Amino acid sequence: MDLDFLFHMFFLARYCKLLEENSFRGRTADFFYMLFFGASVLTGIVLVGGMLPYLSETFAKIIFLSNSLTFMMVYVWSKQNPYIHMSFLGLFTFTAAYLPWVLLGFSVLIGNSPWVDLLGMIAGHAYYFLEEVYPRITGRRPLRTPSFIKALFAEEAVVVARPENMRFAPPAVVEVRRD
Repeated sequence: MDLDFLFHMFFLARYCKLLEENSFRGRTADFFYMLFFGASVLTGIVLVGGMLPYLSETFAKIIFLSNSLTFMMVYVWSKQNPYIHMSFLGLFTFTAAYLPWVLLGFSVLIGNSPWVDLLGMIAGHAYYFLEEVYPRITGRRPLRTPSFIKALFAEEAVVVARPENMRFAPPAVVEVRRD
């Protein structure tokens, strides 16, 4: 329960909610598939990196990948919303496109290894590229959510109903002509 863990839990709650409410609204299966893809990529990177001579010692120190998965969600959100203005601890402002780099710098500044956050950025970039960029270039979408995963989740259309007695604007002024 150190400061870095608290920051990651805050970002998990905030950016997971923002992704779920905006980008993945009404697409629960796609959101689950993004998390599954990220967890698979992170696990694969750590397993392969653990076999490489110079990286094995670094990857052996990574016990939990939850912080990396949180960082992946922050990265995906920042790529989907690059022009939102943000402030870090009230010290300086920047756009959301730089949020992962600011958080990486803060993590290093408080003495943590950058590997956990870098792994999340790698997984987030892989997801964003395969989901957003690659389909625009080729017209093919390699990360289409499999039908068996969609069958696990009830995909309902998002309907926003307005009660009949609720008004969102003041009533129109009706002019009565007296002749």
